[in-house]
Amino acid sequence: MIQHILKDRPTKLLLGITAFFVANALIAECIGGKIFSLEKILGIPPANISLFGEKGLSYNLTCGVLLWPLEFIVTDIVNEYYGPKAVKRISYTAVALISYAFVMFYVAIHMAPADFWIGSGKQDGIPDMQNAFGGIFGQGMWIIFGSLVAFLVSQIVDVTVFHRIKKRTGEKWIWLRATGSTMVSQLVDSFIVLFIAFKIGKDWSWQLVLAICVVNYTYKFIMAIILTPLIYLVEKRIEKYVGPAKARQMKRAAMGEEGEMMNIPAAG
Repeated sequence: MIQHILKDRPTKLLLGITAFFVANALIAECIGGKIFSLEKILGIPPANISLFGEKGLSYNLTCGVLLWPLEFIVTDIVNEYYGPKAVKRISYTAVALISYAFVMFYVAIHMAPADFWIGSGKQDGIPDMQNAFGGIFGQGMWIIFGSLVAFLVSQIVDVTVFHRIKKRTGEKWIWLRATGSTMVSQLVDSFIVLFIAFKIGKDWSWQLVLAICVVNYTYKFIMAIILTPLIYLVEKRIEKYVGPAKARQMKRAAMGEEGEMMNIPAAG
């Protein structure tokens, strides 16, 4: 049985995709505490956008946005070849493991630090290693909860929109279902995380939440368009790996059996 699994290319592919999906999501959560200036990277002045009565808004974004677009691309690939049940399974797996990681971060932060370690970073300009460690890994509970809820809900939205478009268009126009589902799900993701983390968690005004949501979403919207060709590149690599006939069979199973791969014969 185990030899059959190890030789089955669609199974090996899904295992590899799942590993990347979970790792990418966990890294995005870990680096999400840093805010970067998109304008500084591009060498342009701050945007100073005014929305909903809020002024001086710029593209100050969490580093997590560097990786989250890849999650939605992976979601679309899994949706295309394995179906919605597979997407939901890897999404639940990611949420469970990210939750586990945050529990362990919490435990590590509250472990009694060794005296020598606390001041060991002074030569590098870090006066208190314990505070630095807690500052990096100790995200607020509302932010963690909001991020996980937003991720899970947006994944389900992405699956639903993707398959509704595919039922209307068939095998053609993968760019439409991939990019369209990502744009919708990214909007949902942007709003939910801000609503939970900052409206509920920090009592921000609705105007500020909506204004920052729009600014963040415009970045995600543009990235969804820019990364669309990546979908075609990955699709070609998958067809080369499993074979064109097997790839078509996987796509039909994904639509007809919602990701159930049990009836697909193993690839050599």
